[in-house]
Amino acid sequence: MLLNWDWMRPLLSVPFVPTLGPVHPSSPFPDLFEAAAGVAGSGEFLPYDKDRRWSHTKTERILVGAVRHDERSTLLPTLCGRGRGMVKVHAYGAEPDVLADAAGFARELGVEHAVGRARVVWFLGPEQPESAVSVGTRVQLKTFAGPESPSDVEVRQYEEQPNSVKATFAAFAEEMKADGLAFLHEQMVSGAVGPVLTIACEGQVAGAIGPMETTVDEVGRSRLLPQYFAVLPEYRGHGYGRALWRAAMSWGRASGADYQLLQTEVGGASDRLCQGEGLTSLGFVCTRSV
Repeated sequence: MLLNWDWMRPLLSVPFVPTLGPVHPSSPFPDLFEAAAGVAGSGEFLPYDKDRRWSHTKTERILVGAVRHDERSTLLPTLCGRGRGMVKVHAYGAEPDVLADAAGFARELGVEHAVGRARVVWFLGPEQPESAVSVGTRVQLKTFAGPESPSDVEVRQYEEQPNSVKATFAAFAEEMKADGLAFLHEQMVSGAVGPVLTIACEGQVAGAIGPMETTVDEVGRSRLLPQYFAVLPEYRGHGYGRALWRAAMSWGRASGADYQLLQTEVGGASDRLCQGEGLTSLGFVCTRSV
């Protein structure tokens, strides 16, 4: 057994599993932590890992032999082999001295594994004020239990746009590459992803959200996977972001999704939109380089 759950359960303020990310709050957490540890170093994805759509090999693994775990705190490190490499120490138990221990541990592991970056990740429950989050994201839960709000702006799948509009997507994606749209465009060109929803204005792509895909989670629920999402700066303030979001949620409902989990930058446009659309905050994931 990787963890003593009599110790771990009170420390789990946010439903977040290292290498898997946010999971549904009713998930079987002991099983998920054990499963993530069980494939560590194999390069294999778990069937319900949201990242398996992007690669054939899992590059982040739990450093099982380095886990520090007691009744007061758990320091769970991971190693990612992409680029120059990165160590992350996930600190469950947010007292200041726990975070200080985690930072020192991350630096030690960074030297040991000769990686270019080391970070500490810690968690704050949803009852914490936003002011307590220095750098981080909010984990948000969308459920498909009630009716979806309609959109008053026309949203079309990319493939349904006129060729003249589709031809502008590459320039749109390049301008919004900081939001992941250039990567998304690469995946679209390869034909490896699901539909992308778009809004056109003045003959060009003004905003997009996608890919629209679902997967089955660890207990058989249908999960709408996260999307890349952006609107060109000159077209903001016209409700295009909300229209894209609502169209994406309508697609999720029509496709039988039970829920979606998102991580949004605290205070950012997507964060404010999701809060305004009634999503449930599950807490905060904070990150700091050391």
